[in-house]
Amino acid sequence: MDYFYAVFLGLLQGATEFLPISSSGHLVLMEAFLEVEQAGLVFDVALHLGTVMAILVYFRHDFVAMARAVFYFTAQGDNEKQMRKLALFICVATVPAVIAGLVWGGAAKTFLRQPAIVACALAGGGALLLWSEKVGRHNRDLGSITFVDVLFIGFSQAFALVPGVSRSGITMTAGLFLGLDRQAVARFSFLLSAPIIFGAGIYHVPEILQHGISDGQLLFFLSGIVTAALSGYLFIAFLLKYIRTRSFEVFAYYRFLVAGIVFLVLLVQ
Repeated sequence: MDYFYAVFLGLLQGATEFLPISSSGHLVLMEAFLEVEQAGLVFDVALHLGTVMAILVYFRHDFVAMARAVFYFTAQGDNEKQMRKLALFICVATVPAVIAGLVWGGAAKTFLRQPAIVACALAGGGALLLWSEKVGRHNRDLGSITFVDVLFIGFSQAFALVPGVSRSGITMTAGLFLGLDRQAVARFSFLLSAPIIFGAGIYHVPEILQHGISDGQLLFFLSGIVTAALSGYLFIAFLLKYIRTRSFEVFAYYRFLVAGIVFLVLLVQ
């Protein structure tokens, strides 16, 4: 097995999963133009497991606080109430994406995986991200989020089925339109990603059990998982630090650049 290939895919997954630039979109483009292919469904789920580990470790205090607030429901302190509300809102915002995945997941795996569609999604998502930066008030923290806000962010997440849209990108964009500050939208987007990524992995468990993993693949899988977890953790930390003093605009321009290159390549082919 090519362990460098596993590390490369793990690094790609960890970087693009949390930056608002679309992990699925980049993979489609690399498959189409660079002949970089996925290493199979089981390995893809393993990489997502790595990114879930990164989220759980980085935000371990938040997840522990939410779990305590939910299971010890009688605790009525302000922090417990806030964390209980946050846990509820994450569950509510996850529902639209789950429904969309069950209904349109097949389409996302077939005819939507076209370079032209990905380029359009990258450019369109970049334009929305740039617009939200310009018009967003950036004056609301995570404690001010409401049920209506959560529904809006949740429904926006459903569009991430289209490769190139970016799950983190569209949820952050929605939050910025609602007036949330950059730290709030990034934190909520990352917390929200845990159940949807984990749920997608659980959904494929029957197929994984059917295919199985040979003994010779174990180190290959571990290489990808560890790399995805470590790179995911580092990119979460990087983005949260970056947006303390800067905007998301650079990621919008990056999306425009990639989309422009794709359109140019398609034109000359």
